[in-house]
Amino acid sequence: MSLILTAATAVATTGIIYAGYRLNKRRNQRLLREARRKKYAPDLPPLINSVTNQTVISANSSNQSDKPPVERTKQIEELTEKEYDSWQERDEDRDANIMQLRLILEDVISDLTELEDQHSEEYTEQDRIMNLDARAEWISEHEETLEEHATFVESEMVGSGIIVEESPPENDDLDQRLEREGGKSGAVQVSLAWDDFNDLDLHLFCPSGERIYFNNKHSDCGGELDVDMNVKPVSNNAVENVVWQENPPKGTYKVGVHFYKYHRKRGTKKRTKYRLRVAIFGQVQEYSGMIKYGSAIQMVTGFTIGTEADLSKQYSGFE
Repeated sequence: MSLILTAATAVATTGIIYAGYRLNKRRNQRLLREARRKKYAPDLPPLINSVTNQTVISANSSNQSDKPPVERTKQIEELTEKEYDSWQERDEDRDANIMQLRLILEDVISDLTELEDQHSEEYTEQDRIMNLDARAEWISEHEETLEEHATFVESEMVGSGIIVEESPPENDDLDQRLEREGGKSGAVQVSLAWDDFNDLDLHLFCPSGERIYFNNKHSDCGGELDVDMNVKPVSNNAVENVVWQENPPKGTYKVGVHFYKYHRKRGTKKRTKYRLRVAIFGQVQEYSGMIKYGSAIQMVTGFTIGTEADLSKQYSGFE
């Protein structure tokens, strides 16, 4: 009898210790998430949910609705300390890579007259053409090295964007910006917004291996960059938009943000806050982030549509 009581006591004690371990682990992970959110997105409200879910559309929901299952990438706030340290090392390697390849615009067109230095609020058609020509020339000369850098960034499997728990957050005017610029919506829509005159660029890595960005606005797999802003500094409430109106291909998508050009306008600095909205078959998630001029393309988030069994299946009717 005493042996049975001893065994029962041991089991109960083990259970209590394990429960305490799990509770302590969850508490530590929440503290880590809160610290990273304060570092990378200090303007966001305090954390609401300590538990996150990478499933956007579950396989069960997919069977019931005929929408494919969707999983998103893990974000930096969800990493353990060891995983986060490894991510930071990779992030430093990406910044070193863009410096080594001399892909910072000031490095390669330093002789270009900076119209913004004059703090002029009026830009002529000639000014616009000059900016467009400068970007075209830069791409022509550095397309191969930019592709090399983009490929390096694409290998990252963890997103840098901080999860916005409110959807949409209070005072979010992203829909109004898209409407103003004629941005389309569809089965998959990725929208980037920021609040200064700098030129940020969306880079959408497609399952087909293509990359949608300002020099490749239409992909063979059906994606389109239909809003591209601030080649010249025309707006301090800018937006960019990539959309698949229907039939997005199965596979993994990754979303990058590049600080292409710092425009020297009053109130505009070399560090820009941004927000990113990802809408997949009606499921919306927003992310917040900050990017510094001269840093690498950020892999903000990613998602995978479908499973291996869906290779030949097409999904339509999700406009």
